[in-house]
Amino acid sequence: MIGVLGGMSWESSLEWYRMANEKVRDELGGFHSAPILLDSLDFAEIEAMQTSGDWDAAGAALAAHAKGLETAGAGLVVLCTNTMHLLADRITDAISVPFLHIADTTAEAITAADLRTVGLLGTAFTMEQAFYRDRLASHDISALIPDADDRATVHRIIYDELVHGIVTEQSRQKYRDVIARLVEAGAEGIILGCTEIELLITQKDAPVPVFPTTALHVVAALKAAGL
Repeated sequence: MIGVLGGMSWESSLEWYRMANEKVRDELGGFHSAPILLDSLDFAEIEAMQTSGDWDAAGAALAAHAKGLETAGAGLVVLCTNTMHLLADRITDAISVPFLHIADTTAEAITAADLRTVGLLGTAFTMEQAFYRDRLASHDISALIPDADDRATVHRIIYDELVHGIVTEQSRQKYRDVIARLVEAGAEGIILGCTEIELLITQKDAPVPVFPTTALHVVAALKAAGL
């Protein structure tokens, strides 16, 4: 049973849930679906904590919900948001079952592609704080981030559009431009390091390999669950 912490935003958590069930259906056929316990948090509460920098309260909330999933029967816990992996240690400290870190599953795919320098797209928290890049560095992967103006653009589109299910061609082109500048700076691949970005960007939008963290996370979670 996979315990899923979602709702941050529900748009991307919906994709995680859909991908997991489609992959199980395709693999096992018939009426099979993924054994999932989904705890969908109210993103308004989490976003307020992010904005105010109250990471301690956010960590306490995630830890409590993760423990609740374990108590309800989850044998594995995943978090359907890259940004909140900033608080991964709070989750792992609260549970006794495995926690599957999204940056680790992404790093495994990058390593398998024999790449060492990648561009990182995500929320401002993910791009500017060290937690994600440090996790990648532990796998001998160097992450480049966009310049300040591009980071602001990437972050704004996530929070003003993608988390609300708004996908526009104009924003897609802005992301393509950011990706092009990262490639020019030396990125051999691009991490779609926010689950919502996969609603906007696919491989066809980049001249180098892209690493869709949601899709990679789903595959790894199902494998860890023996599916």
